Parts: sequence; structure tokens; C-alpha cells
Amino acid sequence: MSRRESPPPPSPPPPLLGLQRGEVQCEERPERAEPLSDAEREIIQDSWGHVYKNCEDVGVSVLIRFFVNFPSAKQYFSQFQDMEDPEEMERSSQLRHHARRVMNAINTVVENLHDPEKVSSVLALVGKAHAIKHQVEPIYFKILSGVMLEVLSEDFPEFFTAEVQMVWTKLMGAVYWHVTGAYTEVGWLQVSSSAV
Repeated sequence: MSRRESPPPPSPPPPLLGLQRGEVQCEERPERAEPLSDAEREIIQDSWGHVYKNCEDVGVSVLIRFFVNFPSAKQYFSQFQDMEDPEEMERSSQLRHHARRVMNAINTVVENLHDPEKVSSVLALVGKAHAIKHQVEPIYFKILSGVMLEVLSEDFPEFFTAEVQMVWTKLMGAVYWHVTGAYTEVGWLQVSSSAV
């Protein structure tokens, strides 16, 4: 009598920036962000132009994936911290509003890549607000960056080739560097890994 074998379980999703889903890790801040070349700035601006046409929907997709895969991040959002259903999140006007804010901040960075002082200023404001007012652990910026890159590469595969993804990874590293600099500036002394 032959026994039917069950198929193997599905593979887990690939790690996000070296992290498993739901895992938060501490690390040292590099001495400085790696500067972008003129060609890299052009690649970022060209690819972003395609994304920004649908900025709200893309931002919502990014935040939903972020909250589904890293539910501990919802603790900072009283308006939707109890939402579990992605469809409910998608309908949330508060989540849509925050998605627009995130995408507009990235847009400001992309539009001003030629002006490092402006980029630094914008990201310092974002970092300080999240450190002082919202008390968000800075590692969530790194996690959100990774989630954003995943969504962009899946939703815009023709514009987010491997080369473009590498350049965007470099940009997101610079964003994280500037944001964590603002945290340091305001006296954020610890980055807890117990946020999960």
C-alpha cells in the first residue's frame, strides 16, 4: 500500500536586511554615510518618478507590509495599533495619512539629493521628532527602509533592477545614518532589541 507523501512546508520569506521577520537587532552607527555619485542620484530620481505617481497607494502597501511583518512597530501608532487585518489597515484614513507623510519625506530627500545640507536638515527633523515626540526605536527606520525596497522591487520590477536596488540600498543606508545621527544628537542613549 503506497502512502501519499505530503509536500514539504513552504520556505520562509527571505530575510529583510539580514533580519528575520519580527526580529529587531542593535548595531553600531558607521562613522559617515557613503555619498552618492551623480549617476546614482540620477538612477534614484528616475526610478522614484515612476513610484511617486502612485505615492499614496505605494506608501500604504509599504506600511501594511511593515505592520504585518513587524507588528511590534504598531505600538507607536495608537490610531491603528489594534488593527490586524491588512484590508482594515488599507481602509484606515490615519494609515493613509501617515503613508503620504512617509512618501512625501522620501520625495523631499530624492528631490534634494543635489543639496546634502537640505537632505541632512530634513532627516534631522524626522529623526528628532521620532526620537523625542514619538519615542520610536531607531532600528525601525532600517526595517522600514528594507520593507520599502522589497515593495518597490516587487511592484516596479521594470524600474527596480538589481543595479537600481543596490543604489536605493545605499540611499536608505544614508537615510538611516542621518536619522540615527539626530537620535544621538538629542541624547538617545539606548537602542533596545526588546522591541519585538
